[in-house]
Amino acid sequence: MALIDVRPPGWPQPKGYANGICGEGRILLVGGQIGWTPDGTFEHGDFIGQMRQALRNVIAVVEAAGGTASDIGRLTWYVTDKTDYLTNQSAVGAAYREVMGYHFPAMTMVVVTALVEDEALIEIEATAILPGD
Repeated sequence: MALIDVRPPGWPQPKGYANGICGEGRILLVGGQIGWTPDGTFEHGDFIGQMRQALRNVIAVVEAAGGTASDIGRLTWYVTDKTDYLTNQSAVGAAYREVMGYHFPAMTMVVVTALVEDEALIEIEATAILPGD
């Protein structure tokens, strides 16, 4: 089952995300994943390293439910430093494609003052639409 990109007539193609995604199937809601390994260790103290690990954690949950990155219809990113994100756009794109490929779901980014885990610089939650049964 493929997700369908939804874009109102006349709107330009967004760069690196979709305005809307439509699909049918089982809904998987992935709680916020941060940049630590499954054993709770932060291997990276930088934004890009934590972003890559957080996306890997999202993918691990999606795969545990029988899905793949291409089943993800929405990502919500919570970041503690907007400037860190903006000044590293090339590295963000490269790390994203390394984990997610060229799949760009609907995305939202929210800048927050802190996350529950003091070392965390980013938290990502996801909604996936998996094939039925």
